[in-house]
Amino acid sequence: MSNRNFEVYFDFGASKIRATAINVNEPTKKFCYESNDFSDYLKSEKEIEKIISNIEKDTNEYLDSINLMVDNSKMLSINLSLSKNFDGSKLKKEDIQFLVQDAKQQVLRNYLNQNIIHVIIKNYRINNTNYTFLPSNIICNTLSVDIIFICLPKTIIEDLNFFFYKFDISINQIFCSSYVKSLSYKDNFTSIENLSFIDIGFNKTSIICYKNNEVCFFEVIPIGSNNITKDLSKVLNIDLTEAENIKLCLSKNENIVIKKKLSLELIQKIVISRVEEILELCMKSINLEQFVELKIILIGGGSRIIDNQFKKKISFLDKVDLLEETTEDICGAALKLSQGLNKQEVIMVAKRQIKEGFFEKLFHFFR
Repeated sequence: MSNRNFEVYFDFGASKIRATAINVNEPTKKFCYESNDFSDYLKSEKEIEKIISNIEKDTNEYLDSINLMVDNSKMLSINLSLSKNFDGSKLKKEDIQFLVQDAKQQVLRNYLNQNIIHVIIKNYRINNTNYTFLPSNIICNTLSVDIIFICLPKTIIEDLNFFFYKFDISINQIFCSSYVKSLSYKDNFTSIENLSFIDIGFNKTSIICYKNNEVCFFEVIPIGSNNITKDLSKVLNIDLTEAENIKLCLSKNENIVIKKKLSLELIQKIVISRVEEILELCMKSINLEQFVELKIILIGGGSRIIDNQFKKKISFLDKVDLLEETTEDICGAALKLSQGLNKQEVIMVAKRQIKEGFFEKLFHFFR
């Protein structure tokens, strides 16, 4: 692996796959790939095969390992706070490592069916003062650490490993797609301290909030753009494939509705009703009282149906921005995180890095 020129990142969505191969020596040299939309497991395999073939052809390297970005309605966010007295001693990095390791073991003991894929330190409270980063050379009497764990069921990870094993590919590291994308995209809003990214996917919607430019909230709700498709199919009495096509074309080409002699007004009501429900559920999840002002950004494939013209018809969407995403943007977000650009992240080391000490095998503290 050390002799390889390209690092490969896959974003494995529920209806689309994206991938980017990035030259480790020349980061500007990269190849991006995007699958056709698919609706079932077998089609996803065919799309993966095409992308793998193109990657190997363009990079002139055999692809045997990848970094994987996924989102899933069963992702779980666990918040945990741990405290410890230090009686006036100087606080060391190792003290935090022990505390985080203790928290990690508590999560794993109480959530036996979960694997931790992200560990985020939300806040350090040292001597009753809050810090978003660990200060150096500080004398500590009391320490409290607030941590967010983002978890994925072990069965899903096993399924993903088995899926790529069929292509003789191993997974180095798994990222939560919506979380790492939000970390990257918030750099586009440097003048805004309080942000909420709502990532509408196929079968889920993720909410990631930043207060004072630091992660403070993550949650996934099991409803997405596929629910709009199902609504259209049921109300209009058409099959799911046709309903999906109408949904995707609605904001771009209304002629498809006219040709099929369907009611444009009815279709818009169905879509607007479901989108408003999704956004209302997101707003209920967020504790809005902690924010003086909150900027909301819509991302994800499910938000493609809401263009700037269509969103005017949806209540309170006039205050929401839509962010266009490219394959390079999406996969590049995971690369940025793996390079250590987020000081809150405590990330498990990729499995190929084996010649390190005890703590280094468990964590890297990104500064």
